[in-house]
Amino acid sequence: MTTTTSDLPVVVIGAGPAGLAAAAHLVERGIEPLVLEAGPAAASAVREWSHVRLFSTWGELTDPAAEKLLAPTGWTRPDATTYPSGGDWAELYLQPLADVLGDRVRVGATVTGVSRTGRDRIVDADREAQPFVVHFTTADGEERVFARAVIDASGTWTTPSPAGASGLPALGENAAADRITYRVPDLKDPAVRARYAGKRTAVIGSGASAFTALATLADVAKDEPGTHAVWILRRGISGSTFGGGEADQLPARGALGLAAKAAVDNGYADAVTGFRTEAIERDGEGRLVLAGEDGRRLDPVDEVIVLTGFRPDLSFLSEIRLGLDERLQAPTELAPLIDPNQHSCGTVYPHGHRELSHPEPGVYLVGMKSYGRAPTFLAMTGYEQVRSVTAAVAGDLESADRVELTLPETGVCGGAGLFDDPDAGQADGGGCCAPAPAPALVQIGVGAPAATVTEEAPAGGCCGS
Repeated sequence: MTTTTSDLPVVVIGAGPAGLAAAAHLVERGIEPLVLEAGPAAASAVREWSHVRLFSTWGELTDPAAEKLLAPTGWTRPDATTYPSGGDWAELYLQPLADVLGDRVRVGATVTGVSRTGRDRIVDADREAQPFVVHFTTADGEERVFARAVIDASGTWTTPSPAGASGLPALGENAAADRITYRVPDLKDPAVRARYAGKRTAVIGSGASAFTALATLADVAKDEPGTHAVWILRRGISGSTFGGGEADQLPARGALGLAAKAAVDNGYADAVTGFRTEAIERDGEGRLVLAGEDGRRLDPVDEVIVLTGFRPDLSFLSEIRLGLDERLQAPTELAPLIDPNQHSCGTVYPHGHRELSHPEPGVYLVGMKSYGRAPTFLAMTGYEQVRSVTAAVAGDLESADRVELTLPETGVCGGAGLFDDPDAGQADGGGCCAPAPAPALVQIGVGAPAATVTEEAPAGGCCGS
């Protein structure tokens, strides 16, 4: 039995957008997929942020092979120019796609390990001739399945990054779990709204999720006196802090940053810059006090929203030989294209199976998981990834190598260095980064005794941290 035995399926881990698209491409090529989804339904992760509106339109959120598979059912794509919520995406596209795939999708199946049959990661002998074996658990117990290839599209949703700037949970972060969330809260839900209304909330992060949280908290503040946000940034304020704005080729993405800027400008939020959280403590009233690596302690807050990104769960791949970048935990060939330490003004270079391959032939990390810890992943990137990967699995290298993808510009360039690189005034592309901002006075705690501190903004580099 070999990795190309036709009666073996390709196991796809995760029934999210990339995983279901991979299954659709495999079916189109006459290859049987088996999709293993840990959640109770397809698109379980997407459903957990069902209240969040995407900044991509419907025209950018459906996969061509999936549309072909859906067409005989009478399915039609919603207006390509409109913006769905996560719930819309799940109910109007992802669930119908899972339905048409039928019993090729197994929900409630948590993958616990992937290996080569009879070969742990040490053994070389006859390794590539062995099929993959995938272990998973269900409500009925442990099972295993053999596969000709494995496509891991499990995403990163279950492993958010912590508040601690070191990459480890801040001291006291776990103990304060009852006051901390790592997701954008649904402030239209009355019970969730009550948690934040009239309260002081710290928002830690610098990306689209942080923008969304700041904007929605500002909306609550308009109706609920006492509602206020404290925006914690590990960097200084610069021209790119609020994203690309009107220069972003995804207008809704640019608008998120402008809404966050409005929250600060209108007094609904304060920005605290250059703050790297080291500890989260409780005061005598049970409120949370954030302590920084530089010795600063912020005024107490009632809640903390940590939106510092996500990271891949690689634990169940420990017996597979992966080639991962030591910083991003992304495939070695892909990492330089997405590395925020180096990324320049241009969009991500088109990539496919070759950039996503590993020393272990036949295993691929795709979708959000392929980016490791890097941000700015788009659904259309994942769709092109799985088109190329499934073509490679089918042996159609001509198609697999023909990677065509043009991503919309963000309107923001990334200089060299996530932190304070004094030589990072411009990106390699030349001339696209704004000059480093001058030291700024940042007010902490409007409505409380004003404490102002001078923040030294990083010199150069215009990526968010």
